[in-house]
Amino acid sequence: MNSLEFARQHTEQFIARRRDLHKHPEPGWLEYRTAAFAATVLTELGYDIKAGAEVLDLDARMGLPSEAVMKAAMERAIAEGADPKWVDIFGYGKTALVATMKFSDDGPTVAFRSDIDSNDVQESDSPEHMPAREGFSSIHEKAMHACGHDVHLTMILGLAEYLATNKDKLQGTVKLIIQPAEEGVRGAAAMEAAGVVDDVDIFFGTHIGIDKNLAGCLACSDPGFLATSKIDASFQGYSAHAGASPEQAKNAMLAACTAVINLQAIARHSKGISRVNVGTLEAGTGRNVTPDVASLKLEIRGETTEINDYMEQRCHTILEAAAAMHDCTVNITKAGSAPVVMNSDTLATEVQELANELGIFKRVDFSYSGGGSEDCAYFTRRVIELGGQATYMILGSDIKAPHHNPLFDIDEKDMIHGVALMGALAEKYLQSK
Repeated sequence: MNSLEFARQHTEQFIARRRDLHKHPEPGWLEYRTAAFAATVLTELGYDIKAGAEVLDLDARMGLPSEAVMKAAMERAIAEGADPKWVDIFGYGKTALVATMKFSDDGPTVAFRSDIDSNDVQESDSPEHMPAREGFSSIHEKAMHACGHDVHLTMILGLAEYLATNKDKLQGTVKLIIQPAEEGVRGAAAMEAAGVVDDVDIFFGTHIGIDKNLAGCLACSDPGFLATSKIDASFQGYSAHAGASPEQAKNAMLAACTAVINLQAIARHSKGISRVNVGTLEAGTGRNVTPDVASLKLEIRGETTEINDYMEQRCHTILEAAAAMHDCTVNITKAGSAPVVMNSDTLATEVQELANELGIFKRVDFSYSGGGSEDCAYFTRRVIELGGQATYMILGSDIKAPHHNPLFDIDEKDMIHGVALMGALAEKYLQSK
């Protein structure tokens, strides 16, 4: 049985699994039920599992929630069926795992990566929304799989089952990288720093959906993801009575507003695309109190890492200058980052050829250019730097709304095709006997 036949035979199982994951979304670094579920399935299939601190450089993690938030997420995950053993291993902000299966001492090491976190989105309850209509929409407030990561994990677990079933026919080693906190590009850097891809010869990343115009198609070269940095800035001033002693105050809100205006005025770079956006501004404590606290959450992006670095340096200058203008201080923290996605042209071409042979895609010659960012870039860059090959694939699907929208959904048949494609790629590079 080839990978396409296997995927189609297990369609009902994979759809049920995806819908269960969709119903129980968990934001970045809080994916306790999701990661525990993956660990349980992979262990039962015979994979060697390394998890938590074994596959993370703990100092390289970004954008961690508070311990109180993480503790509550652990308790909820156990209440919803997560194995407490795995929840304990994942602990505070360590919801990562790598599953390995060695088929022989010779042959390449081939890796596939899945992200697993959800978005901070309240899912639609409209009857037009298929998850709501079919009863598997999110049961968690302001958390939704609005970017397809439930699908990504389902495809990786489907691949894992296919390879375990056919392990006697394969050579080399497969690594399945289950990554937390892709949203906000917070998780991959810590796994890459821990060396999880240092032994990888061939690496594949995949994302479903992206653009309705790619429905039923595959794009696997020049994906066009931008480098990015996510920045939190906290201003500290000095409060005073707004009527009786305003001259004694140091107005943190004014410092933050000064920063917002001038961040938007950063000169754009001549060598390519650049972006800046302040997503939130929170300030002050009361109507008659001069604001002594303010905070910003912002991001910058660049077509190249050089452009992103330029934008980041200008942001730091403006934030510090705005604080100084109003006699305040500012604390600047990087909450997430990703370089541009590197691809191996030869590998991308080989993927296109194999996808054509499968006969399940309308077209396979697309190059994606969409302006988003993806921290899988840490993995592709590292593998290529060490002499391996890597590519990032866009698995087109008839999405029902844009990514990160309350009505987002995919066509589940494209998920089945994704399992088939991954299985065929694994067989090709794991030197089927």
